[in-house]
Amino acid sequence: MIRRRVIARGRVQGVFFRDSVRREAEAAGVAGSVTNRDDGAVEAVFEGEPDAVESLVRLSEAGPRGAEVERAEVAEQEPEGLSGFSVR
Repeated sequence: MIRRRVIARGRVQGVFFRDSVRREAEAAGVAGSVTNRDDGAVEAVFEGEPDAVESLVRLSEAGPRGAEVERAEVAEQEPEGLSGFSVR
């Protein structure tokens, strides 16, 4: 199991970014959360199998249709044993 935190910047709010990430995470069995930040970015935390987590990191770096990700910051973190996926 691995954990990644991603902060996506650009036009990422109001374009169904969080819902797209949630659907993909649930389908892949990845735990974590995705949140709109006050600074206009979207922050996501993913925990799960390496291939599934890396797929979600790539989705966050590219963004769903309608989003324009200017840059994404990805950090490796120690897994905390999360369960489920939430949108905040």
